[in-house]
Amino acid sequence: MLNTLKSLRGMVTAPHHLASQAGLSVLRDGGNAVEAAVAMAAALAVVYPHMNSIGGDSFWLIAEPEGKVHGVSAVGAAAANASLDLYAQAGLETIPWRGPLAANTVAGTISGWEAALALVDNPMPLGRLLRDAIHHAEAGVVVTAGGAEIARDKDAELRDVFGYAELFRPGGPLQEGAILKQPALARTLRRLAETGLASFYRGELANDIARDLEKAGSPVSPADLAAHRATTPRPLSAAIRDAQLYNMTPPTQGIASLLILALFDRLAADEADGFEHVHGLVEATKQAFLIRDRYVGDPAYMTVDPQAMLDDGDLLDRLAGAIDPDTALPWPQMANPGDTVWFGAIDGEGRAVSAIQSTYFELGSGVVLPETGIIWQNRGASFRLAPDGWNALKPGCKPFHTLNPAMARFNDGRIMAYGTMGGEGQPQTQAALFTRYSRFGMPLQQAVTAPRWLLGKTWGAESATLKLEDRFEPGLYDRLRTAGHDVELMAPFTSAMGHAGALVRHPDGVIEGATDPRSDGAVAGW
Repeated sequence: MLNTLKSLRGMVTAPHHLASQAGLSVLRDGGNAVEAAVAMAAALAVVYPHMNSIGGDSFWLIAEPEGKVHGVSAVGAAAANASLDLYAQAGLETIPWRGPLAANTVAGTISGWEAALALVDNPMPLGRLLRDAIHHAEAGVVVTAGGAEIARDKDAELRDVFGYAELFRPGGPLQEGAILKQPALARTLRRLAETGLASFYRGELANDIARDLEKAGSPVSPADLAAHRATTPRPLSAAIRDAQLYNMTPPTQGIASLLILALFDRLAADEADGFEHVHGLVEATKQAFLIRDRYVGDPAYMTVDPQAMLDDGDLLDRLAGAIDPDTALPWPQMANPGDTVWFGAIDGEGRAVSAIQSTYFELGSGVVLPETGIIWQNRGASFRLAPDGWNALKPGCKPFHTLNPAMARFNDGRIMAYGTMGGEGQPQTQAALFTRYSRFGMPLQQAVTAPRWLLGKTWGAESATLKLEDRFEPGLYDRLRTAGHDVELMAPFTSAMGHAGALVRHPDGVIEGATDPRSDGAVAGW
């Protein structure tokens, strides 16, 4: 369903309907898009625990009405004790994906909320913004089909991890339709509301968090928590024929998302979801990922300026020129998995938020802190146990992130906030829905609902094929195979393609929104 609204307050979208309702209620009470987004972020951490948590990281783009676009980078660094020696002494050659040694970075999400609210004059009380999240944690939420599937499929690798079984395995894996209550998390959210968001990192709450991390065997210490701060970098941007695009700075893959669209802007394509469209975006993805994997990581260790690359028209022309319009570039590279939530808000003044938060894998490291009910991320499991080079583990180093929220200001005055979960699929899904809407004039909801593709690995799979949902015109698959793509068909609607969403505000004040039928989400407006 296409959702449009001539609004005084605004519109929100999130991959779980209860989170959308939390954002809507803030708008109804006079809040703006940033405040609504914080309410959604908190609710999502409760109602979608298999996808995100306050023990993860987050990134935000916040556009002022007719003005500046702010960035918030809330990514936690590797603990001071997360050294190569720590893993060598444990007899490990790689960082494990689960367990306490995977929980080796600070969780930045809460600092992201704090930094976002710092941009608001006289924000609503935290107790109001966290109200719905606290209620859902106390009263319980119904386990979704997707949550139950993940609990079942990942049970063997999670059930023995510190703290996991007590919350997520009451007599066995969570079942669809069961009621999940999280009283410890509710108490933590109340404490945050009473003592401030900074108390997650400094003070009694931080000490409780650190004590449980130590009991679990995580290297994250009170000093690591106390040292953490979110940053507010200027977002990356790229100009295309009809819009200015924005995305997040490293250590995210935001540059890849922008490169894909900048390169495709230079290619010929006549229709949405035809061969030129799909092949062109897939090949632009390959060029963008080659750049990303060569250069992107903790900005403190990068040797190139990502914005300068996006501003270099000659470089973009060369990369676009390297794309063969008829033949696929061989693609042996493997993808990174990831589980995430994207959510967005636009208020009646034209303020827009595109935000994303994650624990990396589904249910993160699997470590659940019993005192606070927090699921801790495993983002640091992506580090390489190497002394130097791309994404090498170093104490205090920020890990590479697949997370990247997207935004666009069109030349005609529209503003668009959009994004998705899905690890390596995030830039690809962003590119698909944006080009459908922007270049080919497809209605916004149709652009999100239409079949999608993913170059690379999905959850639990090791193949680097070009995976497509089985709803495209059949002739497209043959043309892609003829061009050299290793085509693999998937279910017509699959969460492997991410949970996308989008909002657009028009110059006349009309707001339209879209949510993904692959998720449990909703658009809500008032």
